[in-house]
Amino acid sequence: MASQQGKLGTLALTGLVVGAIVGSGVFALPQNMAEGAGAGAILIAWAVTFVGMFALTRIFQWLTLSRPDITDGVYGYARQGFGEYLGFSAAWGYWMSVWIGSTGYLVVMFSALGSFGALSFFGDGTTLPAMAGGLVVLALMHGFVLMGVRSAAILNTVVTIAKVVPIGLFIVCVGLAFRVETFNLDFWGSPELGSIADQVKNTMLYTVWVFLGIECATVYANRARDMATVSRATLLGFLITIGLFVCVSVLSLGVVPQEELAAMKNPSMAAVMARAVGPWGGALVNVGLILSVGGAFLAWSLISSEMLYLAARGDKHTAPALFGRLNANGTPANALWLTNGLIGCLLVINHFNEAGYNILIQLASSMALIPYFLCAAFGLKLALGAPAGRGGMLAVTALGTAYGVWLIYAGGLSYLLLSMILYVPALGFFWQARRERGLPVFAGPHEQAFAALVVLGACSALYMLAQGTFSL
Repeated sequence: MASQQGKLGTLALTGLVVGAIVGSGVFALPQNMAEGAGAGAILIAWAVTFVGMFALTRIFQWLTLSRPDITDGVYGYARQGFGEYLGFSAAWGYWMSVWIGSTGYLVVMFSALGSFGALSFFGDGTTLPAMAGGLVVLALMHGFVLMGVRSAAILNTVVTIAKVVPIGLFIVCVGLAFRVETFNLDFWGSPELGSIADQVKNTMLYTVWVFLGIECATVYANRARDMATVSRATLLGFLITIGLFVCVSVLSLGVVPQEELAAMKNPSMAAVMARAVGPWGGALVNVGLILSVGGAFLAWSLISSEMLYLAARGDKHTAPALFGRLNANGTPANALWLTNGLIGCLLVINHFNEAGYNILIQLASSMALIPYFLCAAFGLKLALGAPAGRGGMLAVTALGTAYGVWLIYAGGLSYLLLSMILYVPALGFFWQARRERGLPVFAGPHEQAFAALVVLGACSALYMLAQGTFSL
């Protein structure tokens, strides 16, 4: 029993999963989905997402139970399946995705605050006061996480329960205001939106964004009571969040027509609620968003620093050992300082460039695509070598891997190439780690080939940016 003292249980881990997933994404989901698709295509997109994300969820469940020796989550699975460089690349992509997404959280938080008359100076979340406010929130969260991972996880559980309440109220109110005739307007989308397949593809980065965090229980496997707890938390987190997301996006189309919904300012959920019940509803949703984003930002602060720490700890580290150290409270302080320092820099850049929320979340989503694909492919590799009785998991892992490929395709060439620019600095971190261990940079030709593809993709993206042909 002593060894279980201070370990995270099912409630705390499920809270981390739901807390990481339910952040800003759900509050912008009505506009995000309607921006590129009609009601019919959105329903198809959710069906595709349910099947694909359920497959990924089952893969993460199966991996936690069949390979309990791997307690490094996304990083551990990719490393075990495809070697140290690809493993570190998965950790890097996931880490980048989380802290870029966290910046988007702060932007939309202050955009919500800007909807209140007395705080209108926060504007759309990119104004100077919004940037300053974001830096203050970042500093406060940084200090809290430095106090210890377990205490932060407990607070996150409480906040997660509290923030689901306004979302549940939104679903009830919008459900009562739902009108079939509004929902059926341009059911298959206007000609400007393109074919049904194009419309479904247009939604994919947003569906990935709202589900980022589905695997975070595996990231904390080494802090959980047991691997069965990790498995339960992963499945529970998926079932809770898929229900919330489908209801929020689909029911909104029965209150506000697709074309009008697509033009709404984010957080669009507040505008839909105001249309359904009046201004008080919009204000309530904005308060819920602030609470939700604060909780999600806390959860992601934990997850992002943990991922860099996992890659840097131990004798076989693939990130510089500097980031594999814990402070007296068990927090990876050096990893946290780097992560939050980069969030602060991106907040400043975002203020001057006014990139906005949608660009940030699509970039964050694109960085997670390769890590997800590698985890699914590792599951498929294990299933292919498993006993004959594992036919069910072979089908699930094949489906999850196909979904990973589809996501990379649906995300589009622009974001894939742009993500390569962000993968290039990983080469320096990996080189330093290998140097600390007295090893050559790459273990074989396959790692050299992957690194060459990353550099080539980054150079292509930079060339397209310089020529002005890069389309986001």
